[in-house]
Amino acid sequence: MAEVRFHPTGLAIEVRGLRVTLGGTPVLRGVDLHVARGQIVALIGPNGSGKTTLLRCLLGLQPPSHGEMRIFGQRIGPEVLRRVGYVPQRLALDRSFVLSVREFLSLRLRETQGWFWQRRQTTDSALHAALPEFDLDPLMDRPVAGLSGGQLQRVLIAFSLLAKPELLLLDEPTAGVDTPGENTFYELIAGIHQRHQLTVVLVSHDLSMVYRHAARVFALNGVICCEGTPEEVMNADSLKQAYGIHVTPYHHDHGPGHHHWVNIKP
Repeated sequence: MAEVRFHPTGLAIEVRGLRVTLGGTPVLRGVDLHVARGQIVALIGPNGSGKTTLLRCLLGLQPPSHGEMRIFGQRIGPEVLRRVGYVPQRLALDRSFVLSVREFLSLRLRETQGWFWQRRQTTDSALHAALPEFDLDPLMDRPVAGLSGGQLQRVLIAFSLLAKPELLLLDEPTAGVDTPGENTFYELIAGIHQRHQLTVVLVSHDLSMVYRHAARVFALNGVICCEGTPEEVMNADSLKQAYGIHVTPYHHDHGPGHHHWVNIKP
C-alpha cells in the first residue's frame, strides 16, 4: 500500500482514514480531519460518536485499527506529544490525593518544582506570572481532591498550560461547570487561545458557545458528517446528519443575525 502523503506545513493535526474498533464495535469508521495551526476548532456529535476516542488516538492512548495521523507533521510519539496539552472530560481523584492546588501546579513548572523548600510567596509569584488569566488565589491552599467539578477543570487547564503546549485538546471542558459559569469558561479558553497563540481542539455539546468561539466545526458520528465554519455546519440539515434528530436555530432580539441554538445535552 502506498504511503499516505501529509502536508508538511500549516497543519496542527492531520488524520487520514482513521478506524477504531472497540469490543467488536466500529467506533471510528474512516475519519479524515485537518486542523490548521492557530485555530479554535470544535468537535461536536452525539454520545458514542467517537469524539473522545479520536482525542485518545491523537494522544497515543488508543491504537487505531487503520489509518494515519500526524501532529505538526510528525507521527504520534513522545517527542511531538510534549507539545500537546490535554484536559480530560472528568478526572476522578481519590480523597487520599492530598496535594494542594499550589503543590499540584508547582510540579509542572520548572521554577517551582522545588516548592517544598521554597517560600510560598516565591512559588505563588512564579505561578501567577505563568498563569495571568487564572484567578487561582482562593484555591491555592485547597486540596485538589476536594475541588468542585468546575474548579477542578480550571486547575487542570492551568496545569496543562504550564508546559507551554502548542496544541491544547479539551474534552468537554465545561463538564461539571454550572450553567452560569459556562460562558465565563469559554471566554477563558478564548483568551488563552489569543494570548498563547495555541491551536485548540475542544469537544463540546454547547452549540451556542461553539457558534460564538470556534473558527471551524467538525460534526462527528463515526465519520466526519460535515465540516466548515460555524455558519456552514451549524444548520438544521447538517446537524441532523450528525445527531440524527432535527435541531433548529432560533433568533432573539439582542441584535440582527444573533443566533441561539438548542443545545443538545446527552
